[in-house]
Amino acid sequence: MSQEPVPVQINVRIVRSNRKTIEIRIDGPGRVLVRAPRTTPEAEIRRVVESREAWILAHLEKEEARAKLPKLSRAEVEALAKQARAEIPPRVQAWSARLGVTYGRITIRSQHTRWGSCSAKGNLNFNCMLMRCPESVVDYIIVHELCHRKELNHSYRFWAEVERVMPDHRVAERWLRTNGQALINSLP
Repeated sequence: MSQEPVPVQINVRIVRSNRKTIEIRIDGPGRVLVRAPRTTPEAEIRRVVESREAWILAHLEKEEARAKLPKLSRAEVEALAKQARAEIPPRVQAWSARLGVTYGRITIRSQHTRWGSCSAKGNLNFNCMLMRCPESVVDYIIVHELCHRKELNHSYRFWAEVERVMPDHRVAERWLRTNGQALINSLP
């Protein structure tokens, strides 16, 4: 006698906004985030989610495996932050000279959602978990944030500037998509 597979419990959260397309993201173990245009009918959202079921299940499985990785201790995070405070500012300085931009202060944090950010005033924030990434990824995040000093958005002009300075940036982006969430999940 064959057994029916046990259905996987998926927690789907829908966020509606002024966007044009439906986006599906894995938002943690067992959690799926669906971003949809305000006017999209519930039935259409359900159809899109069902059509991507195989992708969702595969990525939920990966997320479950990542969630089982050991958490860093506070002392380990502090050590990474100390290392980042020593290593990132000189690299920012070198890349800013190459890009011809200035910046304000540099802050190192242990963030659960971002690798870096740039404020309108030019202040830069970087995640201490960058110290667990390859140097090329660290440089990509630095370049990405410094390019915001020229374009404070993700427009075509912004990405053209990133491409000009770092033509192989997509390799770093792929590395972050593949490995980044596991690093973030190891934060306490």
